[in-house]
Amino acid sequence: MAKKLSLNTQILIGCAAGIAGGLFLQTQGATPAVENSLYGARMVGNLFLDLLRMVLVPLVFSSIVVGVANLRAHDQMHRVWTTTLVFFFATMGIAIVIGFGAAHIFRPGDGLQLEMFAEATRDFQARQMPLPEYIAQFLRGLFQNPFKALAQGEILAIVVIALILGIALVVGGERYRNIRTLIQELQELCLLIVGWIMRLAPLGLAALLLQLVASQQGALLRSLGHFIVVVTGTTLFHGLIVLPAILWLFTRMLPLHFFKGAREALVTAFVTSSSAATLPVTLRCTEQHLHVRKDIANFVVPLGATVNMDGTALYEAAAALFVARLAGIELDLAHQAIIFFVAMLGAIGAPGIPSVGMLSMVLVLESVGLPTAAIAILLPIDRILDTTRTMVNVEGDMIGALIVQKLADKPAA
Repeated sequence: MAKKLSLNTQILIGCAAGIAGGLFLQTQGATPAVENSLYGARMVGNLFLDLLRMVLVPLVFSSIVVGVANLRAHDQMHRVWTTTLVFFFATMGIAIVIGFGAAHIFRPGDGLQLEMFAEATRDFQARQMPLPEYIAQFLRGLFQNPFKALAQGEILAIVVIALILGIALVVGGERYRNIRTLIQELQELCLLIVGWIMRLAPLGLAALLLQLVASQQGALLRSLGHFIVVVTGTTLFHGLIVLPAILWLFTRMLPLHFFKGAREALVTAFVTSSSAATLPVTLRCTEQHLHVRKDIANFVVPLGATVNMDGTALYEAAAALFVARLAGIELDLAHQAIIFFVAMLGAIGAPGIPSVGMLSMVLVLESVGLPTAAIAILLPIDRILDTTRTMVNVEGDMIGALIVQKLADKPAA
């Protein structure tokens, strides 16, 4: 019996078929057959995107609530978990700033405007307003009727509502365990549905790429190559320079000593592209090779596998600016602040598995009105980029455990 192809292999085949089909249609000119083919591809591609949007709101809401509420189990370790969260959010913030900086300096996608995104560009420009009015509207949009926000897919309001509910569940403790269990089961149901939708990914991405390539030339492939180099180089800079420098600053541990102890987990993360699958190896390296106490390692590392996503946050920041340039849009400081906020909070509770990263990217794009069809460009290269960013995510978890142990052992002032 023939072995079934993995989803990643099916996606690669679908992407190759879409690109080949698009190149073929390029040579045929504007015939009725070509128009009909593009219409069919548009229908299939839009259906795939609509299915992703359908599950996005409940998944984001439940993931953030569950991610914050899981802190409840560690309320006796106040100093440990507060130090952990400060470290996680600080390093993710640094990663996002680095991602923005690299995208502004090297400007991948500059000068290439895709016709496929023309409608999104017009919609974005129609919503432009003076900065004071924009800030006022942004602040009003953060706090809305929860049911209205969920029904209308107001992403920023949903993130804030989920954050507040998660904190309330932490404070309420065991009194609200039934609500916590219900929301956790909602998250599991959403992930099950995501698994079903991802079975359509090869066909959906083939359709999106077909219409994209049919209307573009080789400039898009050159821009993608530029983007891959920029993101990979920047992610490695964060993992090889920034994080080890932070580790040395707090613990005086030499980077070479750290990488020797962490090597097994980093290689596993690179190969699997999953911080969740790497978790047992990460724990073993953290405890046995890096000599972090079991109680701290068992808290910081599993929490980091869902909350601490330096590589992912950096990628999403750079990718948002890349997509904006492909759509002919220059994001101002206010929009970049929204991306900073959403990319960071979107990581809370997001399961450390490859396919969910695409939904996180859709969340970031939707938050500032960028075209979600851009995932047709990003997903074919996502597997290449995911190896490096997952490795950096796992590295951040282990460095976090070392720093938390050092700071937690300090006598209180």
